Amino acid sequence: MTQQIQVTLKPKNRGFHLVTDEILDRLPDLPKIGLLHVFIKHTSAGLTINENADPTVRDDFEMMINKIVPENDPDYKHTLEGPDDMPAHIKSSMMGSSVSVPITNHQLNTGTWQGIYLCEFRNSGGARKLVVTITGD
Repeated sequence: MTQQIQVTLKPKNRGFHLVTDEILDRLPDLPKIGLLHVFIKHTSAGLTINENADPTVRDDFEMMINKIVPENDPDYKHTLEGPDDMPAHIKSSMMGSSVSVPITNHQLNTGTWQGIYLCEFRNSGGARKLVVTITGD
């Protein structure tokens, strides 16, 4: 069995947001065993898997990624869409555009403290579209 569903996430402020439940709430029942693949259809936001318990981890991600890829760098050429746009593209490529999670016994088989993050790199990114592919038996 393979299913593919488009999920639209509610707009989020700039930052790292735990979206595991928001994704799962829009999906049919998961198979007994399989794989969940989530792909974001945007070049200024990303996806990753990390800590799902302590929200300060997400704050630290935001702080560190902004130190690594600052806004208003005078060397940027792509500047027409605002000072957060080119850094958002770089950050998106660094974090990645998809995640895959095994499915076991009809549930995501993540570690105890793992969740899926939407990495929103624009000040006003808007609703984000995901393509979720579920494979399994």
